[in-house]
Amino acid sequence: MNIIYLHGFRSNAYSVKGQQLKRYCEAHCPSYSVHLPDLNMPPLEALAQVAGYIQALENVVLVGSSLGGFYATHLALQYACPAVLINPAVHPYALFMRLFGHGQIPLQVTPDWTLDQSQLQQLAAMDVPIVQDASKLLVLLQQGDEVLDYREAQRYYNQAQTPSMIMTEMGGNHAMENFADKIPMLLTFLALSITKEK
Repeated sequence: MNIIYLHGFRSNAYSVKGQQLKRYCEAHCPSYSVHLPDLNMPPLEALAQVAGYIQALENVVLVGSSLGGFYATHLALQYACPAVLINPAVHPYALFMRLFGHGQIPLQVTPDWTLDQSQLQQLAAMDVPIVQDASKLLVLLQQGDEVLDYREAQRYYNQAQTPSMIMTEMGGNHAMENFADKIPMLLTFLALSITKEK
């Protein structure tokens, strides 16, 4: 199984959760490969990069956090691959406008990437109003998320004709600091989802 971990906004390929997932698989599931692309680039370029991985590898699954969860949703639907979403951003265009507004956009995120209005429009264009089949998606939410309203994700992933499996915890935060405890469970979900495809 090839696991592509998609980090969130203002994170990078060395994100805590991505590294935890990689270390766990190296120790307990050596047949699983974890890929950690850096997504600090315009949205269309980030999607194209991950699509390249998906097309080149076999038995691909996605794990995405926050903005990475939005990307993972988009790609999972496009390529019919299973995904685990960690406090996913449902409508990042609206989120960024609320957090930063026109006053801070363009926003320099990294030395090589500045988020501008055209990229916000890219995110808006990627938005999927209704996920038709969310059965291959596992959504992990925490009510204490200080960045996103977990109820928005609950509504969004529940409205599908075939809804996602959603696990919502009390407390917690946007970083989901107890993510390491969930790794065995999410790997089981992904492995079973891959098996069902065959």
